[in-house]
Order: sequence, then C-alpha cells, then structure tokens
Amino acid sequence: MSSFEMSFEDLLIGLNKLTPSQQPVWGEMSSQRMVEHLSEMLRMAQGTTLFTLAIPEDKVAKMQEFLYSEKEMAKNIAVDIAPADRELRNDELELAIDEFTEEWINFIDFFEANPGVKTMHPFYGYLDFDLWMLMHKKHFYHHFKQFQLAE
Repeated sequence: MSSFEMSFEDLLIGLNKLTPSQQPVWGEMSSQRMVEHLSEMLRMAQGTTLFTLAIPEDKVAKMQEFLYSEKEMAKNIAVDIAPADRELRNDELELAIDEFTEEWINFIDFFEANPGVKTMHPFYGYLDFDLWMLMHKKHFYHHFKQFQLAE
C-alpha cells in the first residue's frame, strides 16, 4: 500500500479507467456507486455530513493507530454508512467522477481555510487533515484494489 499514489492526478487517472459495467473483485458496489461513496467520504471529512462515533470511545486510539499501519482494510466489510444498494446520485459514471473531482477540491479547500480543524469519522473519531489523508489513502486503496485499479 505504501506505493499507492494519493495525488489528485493519480486518483483521477485510476478512476477514469473504470467502466460502467466493470465488476468488483469482491463486494456488491457498482463502479459508479464506489466513486460516489468516495465522494461521500470526502464530504464527511469536511463535516458536511455529520456522524456520531459508532464505536466505544476507548477504541478510537487503536483505530487511529491502524491508519498509520500498512495493514489493509478488510474485504467485504459492511458498514451502515456505506450501503452498496444506496441510490445513485449521478446519471452516469463520468458525472460521478466529476462529482468526486469537485469534492476533492472542496476537501482540500476546507482544510486550507480551517487549519487544525478536526471532523468526525464514525469509526476513527475526530480526524485532522493529516489523519483524513491517511484514512483516505487506506480507503481509496481498498476500493482501487476492489476494482483492479491498484495492486
């Protein structure tokens, strides 16, 4: 995972390799649903979608330690915040990638305008920009592997 590139350009190169009919290696999300899910996580980081902590508070430190590790997220993990059957917001995959682009820019702008702010992730607790970047890297890598966009 350490070789996975998190630059905006590399993310877009990967996402633009997706096709609407592309099937995941595991899980039930469509390629478009996955891209929309990544956008939702960028919105979560900005605090525009509010969540409460879904794990006991004494587990947060261990969960945040995981973000620093080279361990990958588990395959086929199901969480309430990301149902695979959620209705699609965009008419097509290309529009979902456009939405992702907008949300990435909003994410970066939000933290540039609010240095040091922390926003809630339901499983990792309050995260600042650096922790969100670690979470996104691990999370995006997970889904890029799911759709064979990363090794």
